Amino acid sequence: MADSSVVEDRPRSKRVGALRGLVPFLRPHLGMAGLALMALILTAGISLILPLAVRRVVDGFNTANVELLDKYFGAALAIAALLALGTGARYYLVTRLGERVVADIRKALFDRVLGMSPAFFERILTGEVLSRITTDTTLILSVIGSSVSVALRNVLILFGGLVLLFLTSAKLTGLVLLIVPAIIVPIIVLGRKLRALSRENQDWIAASSGAASEALSSVQTVQAFTHEAETRGQFGEVTEKSFGAAKSRIKTRAVMTVIVIFLVFAGVVGVLWIGARDVRAGTMSVGALIQFVIYAVMVAGAVGALSEIWGEIQRAAGATERLVELLGTDDSVRDPINPKALPRPVKGEIAFRDVTFSYPTRPETSALHGVSLSVKPGETVALVGPSGAGKTTILQLLMRFYDPQSGQITMDGVPLTDLVRGDFRKAIALVPQDPVIFATSARENIRFGRLDATDAEVEAAARAAAAHDFLTALPQGYDSYLGERGVMLSGGQKQRVAIARAILRDAPILLLDEATSALDAESERLVQAAVDKLAEGRTTLVVAHRLATVKRADRIVVFEAGQIVAQGTHDALVAEGGLYARLARLQFTDGTV
Repeated sequence: MADSSVVEDRPRSKRVGALRGLVPFLRPHLGMAGLALMALILTAGISLILPLAVRRVVDGFNTANVELLDKYFGAALAIAALLALGTGARYYLVTRLGERVVADIRKALFDRVLGMSPAFFERILTGEVLSRITTDTTLILSVIGSSVSVALRNVLILFGGLVLLFLTSAKLTGLVLLIVPAIIVPIIVLGRKLRALSRENQDWIAASSGAASEALSSVQTVQAFTHEAETRGQFGEVTEKSFGAAKSRIKTRAVMTVIVIFLVFAGVVGVLWIGARDVRAGTMSVGALIQFVIYAVMVAGAVGALSEIWGEIQRAAGATERLVELLGTDDSVRDPINPKALPRPVKGEIAFRDVTFSYPTRPETSALHGVSLSVKPGETVALVGPSGAGKTTILQLLMRFYDPQSGQITMDGVPLTDLVRGDFRKAIALVPQDPVIFATSARENIRFGRLDATDAEVEAAARAAAAHDFLTALPQGYDSYLGERGVMLSGGQKQRVAIARAILRDAPILLLDEATSALDAESERLVQAAVDKLAEGRTTLVVAHRLATVKRADRIVVFEAGQIVAQGTHDALVAEGGLYARLARLQFTDGTV
């Protein structure tokens, strides 16, 4: 479950300047942003002109010139049409810009996270990453696609309205400005609190998403151990904390809105009272008062809107801070700046030289300690030993999911750290202990090993992995949807699909991590024959607990406590005694080894 302390320890957003992190994504679309700004300025300008037209129309009621009155009404209608067109254009451009930028951010985040080493996912839940990609970017969309545009428009109306208020009546404008400090102070004071609450709210939403993702991805285990009530309680606790943070944010924003709107409209009412007395005294026309009232309402509305939008911008600043943090996360495994090329064709020679490694989350415990191992091209080497001895770690380091703290790993004489990961990984086919089945068809799951493979090649790989019969028995055969994580298949069937995927890849290096552990005896015999054939001419590393599957390996390397304690053929190791002989006696019950 998600650790709530992680959320509590996170730094809160301290500045709206975090929105500068969006600049790299806005830069490619400056043309569209410029057009949107022009439309925004046009609509704001037209909005400020409308009260002038209203004044003309109102004061025109007293004129005897009917044609002039008609022109006033015609001009007002034309201005309204321009305002409608400008508003429509602004909405289209700004909304499209927001969608485009957010799509770019989501792609950049996914690209970044997809290339991160497993060490990254030891520090952060997948559900939290997904929350940042979805919830946080949605917040940014609301700001770019709406809030910023509305804020700029209201800023223009605020300052333009103040100027026109002054030109309409300097006396009344002076009275209006007296209440401005009373409005700005609560915006600044409460705005700071709102920013911190917004970041906390987003953090708890991410924690809630992470808790849900972890529980749902392990739902069978949760149900098997009747842990539903505890899991519901843990998720409910995190969700309630998210709600509590949201409630505090909403309350703070509501209080700020109440204070600002009341002060604004109280000032407007007071100014109107004075203006009405001036009209009665004949020092101001009715049209001028109405013009002033409209400008005053526009200015007050602009201030009120800005106070609300400020809260949205605060939330977006917190979201941007989290996204930039994710994009800027340092990865312990990086491709070299000036990479070397892996010699072609790949021979498959592998060497570990005095390698010591500890997992990032367990730095005090060495998974491997001073390991040196050389594998010749085409050799089949089995890695055996107790659980936690370091066997799977060898495969993970060879895939360069992690880098060792000391020592060197080479492929065909070139250090892995000098190669681009995507380059040398193309030379490797992997069958993991827990096979991954994607939520697509069986055919596409196998084709994942080589995307350009034909249907005939896919089916040939499935036959070689003893998967053809059960796949053709599915409702739509190879085109059957296997469900999320392959829920339509048994454990052994999943493993055979993963083996078919590796067979199809046809890579010079084959890594098998307990590849037949979930198979019944008959399937194991068929798959083992396929694996033996596949291993011919390839460098093969086999991790196995069941020694019967590795008896025919060219060499067996025995691991214990992160070190190599023995190596040789099956017969030689049995004759030698030691750990391997003890494991063999435990597994072979017929008395022969």
